[in-house]
Amino acid sequence: MPSTPCALCHTSRALIIRPRNHQKLCKTCFLTLFETEIHNTITSNFLFQPGERIAIGASGGKDSTVLASVLKTLNERYNYGLDLLLLSIDEGIKGYRDDSLETVKRNAVQYSMPLSIVGYDELYGWTMDQVVSQIGKKGNCTYCGVFRRQALDRGAARLGITHVVTGHNADDVAETVMMNLLRGDLPRLSRATSIVTASAASDIKRSKPLKYAYEKEIVLYAHHKGLDYFSTECIYSPEAFRGSARTLVKNLERVRPSAILDVVRSGEDMAKLVPPEVSNSGSSLAKGKDVVVVVDGEAEGEGGCGSSNGRASGGEMAAMERKLRGDDEASHGGRETDFTLQGQRHNRHKALMTAKASKKLPKQQLQKCVRCGYISSQSVCKACMLLEGLNKNRPKTEIKVSVDEEDNNPTLTRRMEGLTTTPSVDIT
Repeated sequence: MPSTPCALCHTSRALIIRPRNHQKLCKTCFLTLFETEIHNTITSNFLFQPGERIAIGASGGKDSTVLASVLKTLNERYNYGLDLLLLSIDEGIKGYRDDSLETVKRNAVQYSMPLSIVGYDELYGWTMDQVVSQIGKKGNCTYCGVFRRQALDRGAARLGITHVVTGHNADDVAETVMMNLLRGDLPRLSRATSIVTASAASDIKRSKPLKYAYEKEIVLYAHHKGLDYFSTECIYSPEAFRGSARTLVKNLERVRPSAILDVVRSGEDMAKLVPPEVSNSGSSLAKGKDVVVVVDGEAEGEGGCGSSNGRASGGEMAAMERKLRGDDEASHGGRETDFTLQGQRHNRHKALMTAKASKKLPKQQLQKCVRCGYISSQSVCKACMLLEGLNKNRPKTEIKVSVDEEDNNPTLTRRMEGLTTTPSVDIT
């Protein structure tokens, strides 16, 4: 059986089937096409300015590694004139972040880029391992999300950089769109779909050059380029609500490969319907492009929705169908009676709609956190509020727990000697 030729060059043998459209390509054409699409995303959205210093949020994973590799290639090929460096956040997760940081250090040498590492421990006095040991695995992504956003801002500020790029891909954006739709959070939906976001807490803006790149194609690119990256997922992420949205998006992709970009485009269209005072759309930072402002760290909410980690059981659906059938039978059988007050048959709905239309939405007033000085919409920023809750219950000495089990008489002995709480940590 003859080999299938590449759909672009028609000469080389096709080795890759693109996940987004099942196009059959050779290795060279795929790599060139992938890089060209990222270049088109950058130029069409005016992401960079000549001479700009750019910090690449590097975690050692496939997304940030591919982003660093592609930006280095495009910067040299198209003469962007950018000064690129790597910025990593050490959350303090043993067995995950410590190993991935070793990959980042190798990447810094491979790409000849300076590397700066900022740790939760030095900023907040807590590592994520300590946070999880205190609060458990439910809701830990909320803490990490708020802490990480501030850490990126503070790390960039130390370096005198005002632009950070992250490796968020099309799958990530589609998952965020689904999460915010499921939560009915349109304001956050508007902020999440923007390719450029500015932090109200600083002059630092962020952009997502890989916004329209499929996760599977990023993996293919990393594989065929022979990139060095860390492939283990965060040990705490399976408990996050994002996992349910990811499963939904992946199931849609199996049925319809273009579903991921369809969800992203739909999210962008819906975001345009959100009023500017709700979405916090700010003035342009880049040639006429709207920049969305993110206030005081935006992290994903804790937990899922519904039963069984976000999935409704068959019994619930069957009961709902029975109720709907019963409602239909009552309506058609003449057993349903509509009561309305005389003269107010349609006025109630009209009055409600008028009240909603005339209601003015309050604008957020930005101020400095009274504890750490970080710009926030509240007198105390989210990071300080989370740290206060952690520090109130933090033991000064280790709590030793021993369990003695006897026949039919189990006992639990707790030794809590010298247990005190520590004051709030200054994260300036």
